[in-house]
Amino acid sequence: MPTIRETVLTALSARLQPLAALVLRDEVLPERIPPSGLIILRDGQPGEPDVTLSPLRYHYQHRAELEVVVQASTGRASAFDDLIASIGTALEADRTLGGVCDWVEPEAPASVDLPIEGAAALKAAVITVVLHYTTTDPLA
Repeated sequence: MPTIRETVLTALSARLQPLAALVLRDEVLPERIPPSGLIILRDGQPGEPDVTLSPLRYHYQHRAELEVVVQASTGRASAFDDLIASIGTALEADRTLGGVCDWVEPEAPASVDLPIEGAAALKAAVITVVLHYTTTDPLA
């Protein structure tokens, strides 16, 4: 049986799958970026939980990361903005990821342009997604 952490991360990945961009989880950056863009979900860190004692519960604010990359010779900024907006819309539509998470909150991205020799530049950002969830055991 998967842990709550894994269940939440799997639900986040599934929530992003319908987007136009290719969505991967914990993969290396591929050599080619699809025309629709690329999102790589990094599991991130659960951090130190808040603990309640009666009943015993561990309340996490897990910080997962979405690496978002767009490559285009024209319209790169617009395509990037559209992809970021679609991520926001997808997360806003279900802040509990089907009930497996207490709340999902993305943070604002800080984008960067990355020149590629002999190819169109990449526009990329890391979006931290804070996943609030509760477990009965830090290993559950």
